[in-house]
Amino acid sequence: MAQKRISTELRDLQRDPPSNCSAGPVGDDLFNWGGCIFGPEDTPFHGGMFKLSIHFPVDYPFRAPHIKFVTKIYHPNINSSGLICLDILKDKWSPALTISKVLLSICSLLSDPNPDDPFVPDIANLYKRDRVAYEENARMWTMEYAMTDENSN
Repeated sequence: MAQKRISTELRDLQRDPPSNCSAGPVGDDLFNWGGCIFGPEDTPFHGGMFKLSIHFPVDYPFRAPHIKFVTKIYHPNINSSGLICLDILKDKWSPALTISKVLLSICSLLSDPNPDDPFVPDIANLYKRDRVAYEENARMWTMEYAMTDENSN
């Protein structure tokens, strides 16, 4: 069942890709995908390309995919291991969600962080206390890690 659902989502994703995002299988493994999010305009991530690792569980869509950032990013909801604090990847997962909707939600999280449910409290505190300093740090990290030819650091 998981394989059929993933194949359907891949077809839909190729036919109608979400803006600023892309994803697809790594080699022939339908359960192991790579993805990419382009930093949204009007954010300190603009111009960056952020690589993602996406793994579907064997009981997908009844369990959420495991998604993490491969590219380093300065964000209150994404830790240094690339793990993402996003409710739909945890307790708010629903089989009605698709990988396309999840990618759009991650894109939205880049535009609108949630400092009240942080994965990195120090970054969340800076975001709340000094938005200019937060954006400056996020821009520096984007330039350092997400704007290179080898942005897998």
